[in-house]
Amino acid sequence: MKFFPHLLAFLLLAMVGCNSDDADPDQAMYFPPLTGSEWETSSVSSLSWNESQVPALIDFLEEKNTKAFLILVKGEIVMEEYFGGHKATDTWQWNSAGKTLVAATTGIAQQEGLLDINTQVSRYFGTGWTNMPIEKENLITSKHLLSMTSGINDENQFVIRPNLTYLADAGTRWSYHNVFQRLMDVISAASGRKFDTYFDSKLRDKIGMDGTWNFGLVFNIYHSTARSMARFGLLALNEGKWVDAQIVSEEFFKESIRSSQDLNPAYGYFWWLNGKSKFMLPGSQTVFPGSLIPNAPADMYAAMGAEDQRIYVVPSKKLVIIRMGRASDPSNPSFAYSGFDQELWQKINAVID
Repeated sequence: MKFFPHLLAFLLLAMVGCNSDDADPDQAMYFPPLTGSEWETSSVSSLSWNESQVPALIDFLEEKNTKAFLILVKGEIVMEEYFGGHKATDTWQWNSAGKTLVAATTGIAQQEGLLDINTQVSRYFGTGWTNMPIEKENLITSKHLLSMTSGINDENQFVIRPNLTYLADAGTRWSYHNVFQRLMDVISAASGRKFDTYFDSKLRDKIGMDGTWNFGLVFNIYHSTARSMARFGLLALNEGKWVDAQIVSEEFFKESIRSSQDLNPAYGYFWWLNGKSKFMLPGSQTVFPGSLIPNAPADMYAAMGAEDQRIYVVPSKKLVIIRMGRASDPSNPSFAYSGFDQELWQKINAVID
């Protein structure tokens, strides 16, 4: 049997290449350029999804007041739909889904040595930032703000000092509260820069997002295009990494998508976590058994905002799904969680399974 050295070398290289791809499947992940509108696409048919179910998904989205909807697989756009005159260049509010931007920025500030989430908040801008007894205020760390366990009374969501009264010791009560916004003040004090300036340079511009913060007395809300929301979702899918740059430390990001406390295991650092044994919801102390969204993948984590602003991230399927729009149910616009998620995932599953 005669061997040809150049053919043998080619076969060996091919084998090495195959083994390398198998060992590092993330090599196939796509990241769009930082500037311009270029973004690689894939198709429903190329993924062997059920094309016949796509019209039903689109009809549902339109019926439920959606403005923008995207599905990414390994970073490539598979579906991109806009409704009601909304365009790809139009911006929309993230509402509480934008809390995850604050969590990521906190992680960046910590990895730069500017702050430590386990340090009491008052160390960064002085005591008396609440209307609590000083010994109770001093129990509150940035981690308590990240995990919604500050113990501050949640009866009034206006984040002004007279409203920040004592209800429980920090770490002993989970309660969804706008006081998380003081974390933005921690970052500003620690960095010596306005929060949005620091955010823009350390996160937004690093991954090619557009968008701006709208600061108010009650809410600090981010506005951007749907594609920018998808860029952040892609960063989250890759655990804080963009191409070869680790924007948010992997250690901090993984910590963000783990249960941040035992009271509500379905909550990380502003990320909602699926597949846990129980969960709590904003505005309630009721503990519900089972998974947050039972028909969504168990490993999914999500940024969830009022009026059903959503970033769903599913590592096992390399999926990022974006939904922007008005409330699916106008009579129930304010909660970060709604029955809409169950209905939407029923439609999504019909397409992707």
